[in-house]
Amino acid sequence: MVADYEETVDKLTEVQNRELSIIRLSEPILAAAPSVPKRSSDASTDGAENPSPASLAADLSHYRELFSKLRFSYLEQVTKEKYIRAIVGDPPQIVEHTDILELEAQLARAKAELNAHKDEVNGMVEEIEVRGRDLSQRYEIISLQSARLRSLPSEISSLEQSLSALRAHNSTDPSVDPALKLPLPATQDLLAEKQADLDALDRKLKSLQQVLPRKTREADRLENELKPLEVQRAGTVAAAKEASRRKEEGERGAGDELELKGRWYRGVEMGVRDAVGTGA
Repeated sequence: MVADYEETVDKLTEVQNRELSIIRLSEPILAAAPSVPKRSSDASTDGAENPSPASLAADLSHYRELFSKLRFSYLEQVTKEKYIRAIVGDPPQIVEHTDILELEAQLARAKAELNAHKDEVNGMVEEIEVRGRDLSQRYEIISLQSARLRSLPSEISSLEQSLSALRAHNSTDPSVDPALKLPLPATQDLLAEKQADLDALDRKLKSLQQVLPRKTREADRLENELKPLEVQRAGTVAAAKEASRRKEEGERGAGDELELKGRWYRGVEMGVRDAVGTGA
C-alpha cells in the first residue's frame, strides 16, 4: 500500500512539473511557420516572450485589423488591375449583364460557404474555450488534491500515534468507562440499543404530550372547585380561633372574680377577728 501511494505521488508530481500551456504547445507550429517581422505598434511588445491573456487578445485584435486592411487593399488593387486590362486589352474585354449576374451568384455561393466556415470555426473556438476552462478547473482541483495527498502520511502517522496513546491509556486507567473500550461491532450494537431506547422515550414523550392538555384541563377544574373549599376552610379556622379566644377570656374572667371574692372574704374575716379581739 505504501509503494502504491509513493508511486501515485511520484506520477502526480511528474505531471504537475510539466508546463501545460497553449503557447508552449504551439511552439512546433510557430517554428515551422515562416518568420514574420515583429511589429512595434503593439501595446505589449514583449507579448511573444511573456504571453498573457491580455497580450494575446491585443495581438488578435491587431492582426484582425491588419488583415481587414490587407483584404481591402488587395480587392482594390485587383479591381484596378482588371479594369485597366479590360480597357487596354486587345481586344478589349466586354462584360455582359449575364456575366455580372453569374459572378454575383458565384459571389453569393462563396459568401455562404465562407459564413458556414466561419460558423464552424466559431463553434470550434467556443468548444475549445469550454474545454480549456474545464481542464483549468480540473487541473486546479487535482493540484489541491495532490497537496492534500502529500500531507496525508504525516496526518495518518500522527493519528496512529494518538490512537496508540489512547489505547494504552484506556487499558491502564481503571476509571475509564468500559463502554469506551468496546470494539467497533460491540460499539455499534450498543449504539443501536441506545438509539432504540431513545426512540422509545420519544414515543412515550409524544404520548404524554397528547395527554397533557386533558390533564391540564382536569387540574384547572379541580383548582376551581378547591377555591371555595379553601375560603370555607379559612372562615371555619377563623371562627374556631375566635371561639377559642372567647372561651379563654371567659375562663380567665371567672378566675379573677373568685380571687377578688376570696380576698374580700379574707379581709372581712380579719376585720371581724380584730373587732372581736381574737388573733388570727
